[in-house]
Amino acid sequence: MLLELHAEVCKIFSHPKRLQIIEALRDHELTVSEVVDRLRLPKANVSQHLAVLRQKKVVVTRREGLNIYYRIANPKIIRACDLMRQVLVEQLEEGERLAKRIKAK
Repeated sequence: MLLELHAEVCKIFSHPKRLQIIEALRDHELTVSEVVDRLRLPKANVSQHLAVLRQKKVVVTRREGLNIYYRIANPKIIRACDLMRQVLVEQLEEGERLAKRIKAK
């Protein structure tokens, strides 16, 4: 059961646009319009991705007047993304080192 839930959460992070939105919300909350302006994505697209992120409790909202602000629900989400990025960078660097060794032979 826990692994199934884990897999569901990982699916959320499988879309590059969602990762861009999470990155945009890294340090502060934003409205949909602010996310659209920062990422230069269609508003409908951003709204759809934010709805998925909200449904899965990756982001939470608060209303202020006519605006709805989105923020990351738990800072561990950012840390998890950072760790995955570090792993990917290490893998890329290792691949480059291997390619250089092969070319040198």
